[in-house]
Amino acid sequence: MAKSCPISSSFIIISVLIHFTLSIGLRRWPDVLPYELQSLDIASRLRVDPDATRMASRDFGRLVHPPNPAAVLYPSSIEDIASLVKFSYNRSSPFSIAARGQGHSLRGQAMASHGVVVEMRSLNNCSCGSGIRVTKNPIWGSYADVGGEQQWIDVLQATLKHGLAPVSWTDYLYLTIGGTLSNAGISGQTFRHGPQISNVYEMDVLTGKGELVTCSKDTNSELFFAVLGGLGQFGIITRARIALEPAPERVKWIQMLYDDFSTFSRDQEHLISINGLDYLEGSLSMQNSPPNNWRSSFSPSEYPRISSLISKNGIIYCLEVVKYYDELTSHTVDEELQVLLKGLNFLPGFVFTKDVSLVDFLNRVHSGELNLRAKGLWDVPHPWLNLFVPRSSISDFNSGVFRDILPKINQTTGPFLVYPMIRNKWDDRTSAVIPDEDIFYTVGVLHSSGADDWEPLENQNKEILKFCDKAGIKIKRYLSRYTTKEDWMNHFGPKWRTFEDRKAQFDPKMILSPGQQIFNSV
Repeated sequence: MAKSCPISSSFIIISVLIHFTLSIGLRRWPDVLPYELQSLDIASRLRVDPDATRMASRDFGRLVHPPNPAAVLYPSSIEDIASLVKFSYNRSSPFSIAARGQGHSLRGQAMASHGVVVEMRSLNNCSCGSGIRVTKNPIWGSYADVGGEQQWIDVLQATLKHGLAPVSWTDYLYLTIGGTLSNAGISGQTFRHGPQISNVYEMDVLTGKGELVTCSKDTNSELFFAVLGGLGQFGIITRARIALEPAPERVKWIQMLYDDFSTFSRDQEHLISINGLDYLEGSLSMQNSPPNNWRSSFSPSEYPRISSLISKNGIIYCLEVVKYYDELTSHTVDEELQVLLKGLNFLPGFVFTKDVSLVDFLNRVHSGELNLRAKGLWDVPHPWLNLFVPRSSISDFNSGVFRDILPKINQTTGPFLVYPMIRNKWDDRTSAVIPDEDIFYTVGVLHSSGADDWEPLENQNKEILKFCDKAGIKIKRYLSRYTTKEDWMNHFGPKWRTFEDRKAQFDPKMILSPGQQIFNSV
């Protein structure tokens, strides 16, 4: 009988150890994660190396820098994510888990310090994700089943091949479906169709217990409404069934300027009260926030006139509207627009019209992004402030914020958005929170800054919030993060008890989305 060779055995053991070390990214297994996690099938898709964990602790805001996650999971299937969540849930001391899409959060909401971040985009690299499937159904109508990891730009391109498109959008399309549905998803179509969370038929959701549940308004409805606008607290969206409609081919895009806010807001409210327009947004420009920015632009030939108007008035307001059309309506669209815009009180001579394809319009922010990236100005701090302001207070907000607080900063800022929405287009059963008035405005103070000069802008945001509090303006913050339980309770108001009950039902061990700091706040 042949004798075993000690050298060969030692060599094999060393080889195995080397392989194991390489498989976890040339770094020892983190103490905060259970050693048994390495025995799961997903162990080879967990990275604990500094490159992976450092990337997962960054986001679009670039304002917060919490401790890195202990590991990052790059799933090859939804089952990989379920395995991770189940493992954590079944432990006496579970670790936290955060699903990350494009990392477009502003203040660390998609992070999981000392926990595990799930890179949802990894599902795009395999055939095991939900992908995008378009269906025409006599009961549902047209819809798309879309993986939570997919981006809205991909949904647009896939649905257009069938002559269809979603009805509600965000201004920026390089965001994931799971990400926007966990917040609300708003843009200029919201006044007509409601936010994106009002245009979902069905979802597959992985709860904090590791259970994959199909839900809709009629089936597992409590989970369905909890997850929509739920800030990732109740489950990870792995599939959403999105409403579609026939896609137009082109759009008439009109920009109108105002020098008076009451006239500007009155015209906006009139336009959202009538049928016919497909998009409406408003914005403002001032000396430190020029009209040509990454979000919208005017013809270079018009820029001197507009700049002169800003110098004269200190601030101007821009109303943007869009009317969709195709070959069948191309001969009537101009006449229809004339009827819709009749009686508006914009400044004479300051009306600008563009005729562009649907894709060019919906993807308009991307061209601004590419321009900023080329200049190294995209991956910078973004101390944004997004608010919902009741209609009854919007005039006071204009006087106190737009005309007083915003002009104080002596650096280029903006853009600034302000446009109305209609409450009855939102489903109050969802977790999203909006003001308690029939009409409210969304206000976006979308600052960008250098790496070292964002604090004055952040202090300005605090000044705006303090002004609203002192003036009794009952705002609701959007895309924001509070740091105390009391603040979250005030934010949700009457919905807090329901929110708390849903957390106990679907994520009782408080595993999911710790970066929001809702249930792990002081």
